[in-house]
Amino acid sequence: MKKSEITNSRLCPVYKKCGGCQLQNMSYPEQLRFKQNKVNRYLKPFGKPLPIIGMDDPYHYRNKVQAAFYTNPQGRIISGVYQSGSHRVVGIDSCQIEDETADKVIVAVRKLMRSFKMTTFNEDTGRGFLRHVLVKRGFATNQVMLVLVTAKPMFPSKNNFVKAIRAQFPEITTIVQNINPYQTNLVLGDKQQVLYGKGYIEDVLCGCRFRISPKSFYQINPVQTEVLYGKAIEYAGLKGNETVLDAYCGIGTIGIIAAKHGAGRVIGVELNGDAVRDAISNAKANSLQNIRFYKGDAGDFMRAVASEDEGCDVVMMDPPRAGSSKVFLDSLIQMDPKTVVYVSCNPETLARDLKYLTDNSRYRVRKIQPVDMFPHTNHIETVVLLSQ
Repeated sequence: MKKSEITNSRLCPVYKKCGGCQLQNMSYPEQLRFKQNKVNRYLKPFGKPLPIIGMDDPYHYRNKVQAAFYTNPQGRIISGVYQSGSHRVVGIDSCQIEDETADKVIVAVRKLMRSFKMTTFNEDTGRGFLRHVLVKRGFATNQVMLVLVTAKPMFPSKNNFVKAIRAQFPEITTIVQNINPYQTNLVLGDKQQVLYGKGYIEDVLCGCRFRISPKSFYQINPVQTEVLYGKAIEYAGLKGNETVLDAYCGIGTIGIIAAKHGAGRVIGVELNGDAVRDAISNAKANSLQNIRFYKGDAGDFMRAVASEDEGCDVVMMDPPRAGSSKVFLDSLIQMDPKTVVYVSCNPETLARDLKYLTDNSRYRVRKIQPVDMFPHTNHIETVVLLSQ
């Protein structure tokens, strides 16, 4: 199916209740025009953005799916998503942007609950067992992880439950129980135990193999991630002798791809300890000797490196939606790398950070490439090349 042929004829029946796909009332070409205009509005002061790169088939691209569980007043167990801006669960069995296998696994868990006397957690009373179910699938490897988020550590008949769900889905390679007993909006708690398998899955991206654990960040659209990261590596212009700093590195995806595709040395920094452990394992799995990872705040790390006059030739940064911090940007200016590649998921904070960099340094924006990572939603990823 080509982009020009995709219309809104597949409009989701819970589109208005869910709120997750804000643009499903538009055809896909209309969505791309909407996103291009948004990028142009925020970033045109820095140069003309290139045409957005969309998907040929913008459906079922999410490799990570999580569902909340709830028992209604009639005693029926419902699984789905929280309605936008609320804690009301909208029942969903299948979603047009979620991985179809993941959706089927979640429905199967829900159907098994009665026979295993599993109750849903009630936020008001603080009673009950199952809070959420999280499923991750490696699209390249077809490995599936099932995470059961429970309010209590005790899991009666857990071995029989594992056998029952794997009988239906032998592609499930690991099952993890995550314990979250707190009154919190966070899905995952601090403690977990592996019920089956290794406690992680693996996937292949840009020719590199990556370990994915329950709490580690991994881009949810692998097809467009290859496009996004491929563009980032292209903009880095690696010749083989550069030192690259991968800030906000997560499980090391961009840094590992850079280390394998031309960088002389790569340093990765990430605040999430689980992600750093995965990153170290990922570097070993790809037989890379030219990359090191450190746990820490990206801004603090940059400041320490800059104060020690340690240089980097290329800084690749992929901050959260809130953008980068002034500490990080000031340290970046002080470090004075030749090239900066900024991967952003928010054009508004990207524009703010680009203005700060261009106003306070010799850096200028050379290229702006938007990528549609999340079709049917209003989110946009953008890769920007800055140099002096």
